[in-house]
Amino acid sequence: MTADRIRAVVADDSVLLRDGVVRLLTDDGIDVVAAVGDADALLDAVTEHEPDLCLVDVRMPPTHTDEGLKAAVEIRRRHPDIAVLVLSQYVEERYAGELLAGDVAGVGYLLKDRVIDVQDFLASLRRVAAGGSAVDAEVISQILGRSRKTGELDRLTPREREVLNLMAEGLSNGGIAERLVVSNGAVEKHISNVFMKLGLDPEDGNHRRVMAVLTFLRA
Repeated sequence: MTADRIRAVVADDSVLLRDGVVRLLTDDGIDVVAAVGDADALLDAVTEHEPDLCLVDVRMPPTHTDEGLKAAVEIRRRHPDIAVLVLSQYVEERYAGELLAGDVAGVGYLLKDRVIDVQDFLASLRRVAAGGSAVDAEVISQILGRSRKTGELDRLTPREREVLNLMAEGLSNGGIAERLVVSNGAVEKHISNVFMKLGLDPEDGNHRRVMAVLTFLRA
């Protein structure tokens, strides 16, 4: 990725949504090198342009089920240095789990209906492009519901579970405190308890924290 400008490919079969996202990114100083409407065109565009980031919808032609997410997994397999941010209305659990099963550096999964602040969305996009992560709490929750085999999460209090979900979204301690309207000290205490109860070593940095959460969820 260049120092200041992100090169992105946008993949969404909805022309209106695709054009809207392209305009949003362009206005924010991001170079959209290709905008495509299906998974094959996405893979071709990645090969041709080698972007820094792909912004991918899940459901695209021909079946409108999971083609986009499959393409996102394939992009990560072929080009692990290219960041992928899935932006969808749906959580396709099987391939979402596969996408998040490996190194989550440069991986994000956000839900369109839960994006309520454009600046927050752009900040998440830039974080993923820079090698961080951004995963919606609802995505984690659904993957958790599908794959969790033990009751380890039951050891957490409701507040600790809430903090854990916000950590998985990539929020800093300050961001979590602001979201929950509590002090930074209270957040630090909850995080310490989460790591202790899950047997995880707390480490500084949003990305490492998300990796710890996802590692836990895959256990």
